[in-house]
Amino acid sequence: MSGGINIDVQTSYLPEQSDPGDDRYVFSYTITVRNDGHTPARLMQRHWLITDANGKTQEVHGDGVVGQQPHLKPGQGFRYSSGAVLETPVGAMQGRYEMVSDDGTRFDAPIPAFRLSMPGILN
Repeated sequence: MSGGINIDVQTSYLPEQSDPGDDRYVFSYTITVRNDGHTPARLMQRHWLITDANGKTQEVHGDGVVGQQPHLKPGQGFRYSSGAVLETPVGAMQGRYEMVSDDGTRFDAPIPAFRLSMPGILN
């Protein structure tokens, strides 16, 4: 159950922070979390699975996002940017936000898998 929470992701490769010769590929991602439901809710926790092309997986848990636990009323959105470092030029991320509505109901808002890739690597 997503509770009417919709998530949009945009990614970019950061060549100025990357060092392919040292297997360091840095990506940024900007996420927009939007409450398209009928009940206000707060983003309490994040849970990410970050997988590179070698199958190496990093798991990330934490309170909120970028030091905040945004409270979203119906129709409101919250946008933030963060980053990930991989050992390969291609990888993927997926996860979920743990949310709590104003009536105390806890639910997960899934974050569908999205690709991180260096330009020109994939067609």
